[in-house]
Amino acid sequence: MRIAIGSDHAGYALKGHLLPFLTALGHDVHDAGTDGEASVDYPAYCAAVARAVATGAVERGIVIGGSGQGEQLAANAVRGVRAALGNDLYTARMSRQHNDANVLSLGGRIVGTGLAEEIVTLWLGTAFEGDRHVRRVEQLAEIASLAGDPAAQDALLDRLAPGALARARGPAEPT
Repeated sequence: MRIAIGSDHAGYALKGHLLPFLTALGHDVHDAGTDGEASVDYPAYCAAVARAVATGAVERGIVIGGSGQGEQLAANAVRGVRAALGNDLYTARMSRQHNDANVLSLGGRIVGTGLAEEIVTLWLGTAFEGDRHVRRVEQLAEIASLAGDPAAQDALLDRLAPGALARARGPAEPT
């Protein structure tokens, strides 16, 4: 499988461990950086991995930071990417089975090397279940596609889950 991998300084050591591990498993791995433990801003490295996935240059992406939270957010800023935080086996598996995640985010300060090997092996080998989850993944893409048009996004939400938006906003403030 063709895989892009990227990290910030906090994920650099785990990325350095996973690169030869993934290559030894027969994957074609492309390293987007960073190239050391000097502090860097993670968004560009993670978005670069996500763009490689979104354009079809690679099949999957892995982004690594301290917790994996910001890295997931950065990857999800790229249209067509479904990045999931997978710091344990259950969430990593579910991200593939139910969400068809195409980018895995890991916390290099949370996940040890042995668990990281198990997580990426499981995540790369788990298929999307399809069925009812296709509709949900399509809804995620539709909601994201309307991010620049809040009124259209609200209308879509009212169509998908009538009343949910009003409930989330709570009662109107008295005038």
